[in-house]
Amino acid sequence: MVFIGSIQKLSILNLQSIKEIINPVTKIGILGGTYDPIHNGHLAIAAEVRQRLDLAEILFIPTGKPWQKADRQIAPAAYRVEMVSLAISGIDHFRLSRIEVERPGSTYTVDTLKQLKKDYGGHTDLYFILGWDALLGAPYWKDPVKIIELCYVVAVPRPGIAPPDPVALEQTIPGIKDRLIMLDIPLIDISSTDIRRRVAEGLPYEYLVPGPVAEYIKKNKLYTEEKPTVRRVRF
Repeated sequence: MVFIGSIQKLSILNLQSIKEIINPVTKIGILGGTYDPIHNGHLAIAAEVRQRLDLAEILFIPTGKPWQKADRQIAPAAYRVEMVSLAISGIDHFRLSRIEVERPGSTYTVDTLKQLKKDYGGHTDLYFILGWDALLGAPYWKDPVKIIELCYVVAVPRPGIAPPDPVALEQTIPGIKDRLIMLDIPLIDISSTDIRRRVAEGLPYEYLVPGPVAEYIKKNKLYTEEKPTVRRVRF
């Protein structure tokens, strides 16, 4: 027990500090994506960010119908959800969220953040993790100003992409520089696009994804010209 010997010392602790001591803030990382398929790069980024920012957990959120990728076919949500579940099974502090695949219509980050804020309550800070390439598209997000009100944005390096200029982003999204964390972590040069190509061409890919995910891709004939195994999966 700590006693404060004077009113002057007590005044040092402002109301916000007292609230944080009584109700400490929980820090939750959000790593969304199509996960078509999830790969070792996703897991490495999540582990690095969680440790560096001292996050309580990382939510892996497979997208439902991403508006940015409406021009290409993606694997059904059931397959992508199952691959994420297999990839993170048994890993402490990693958790799967079905919030976007269970929501009808197109997927927008701002809607997901609003729902998570409501679900977790006021004593939670959200950390939205994305690559430098995705951050460059921030001015085109749905309601970007609301997004930065709801979360901190954690940007990590992507191969071949120069770091975005926070000053330039501030001109189009006022307030983002105060909510932006540019995290310098090891570059992970793995992409789902390349994995799909390697599967289709019969090239080795197993070293790029967790073992259970590689087995799942083979079993269900994903990313090949053969029709995938059709089965009902309950979310």
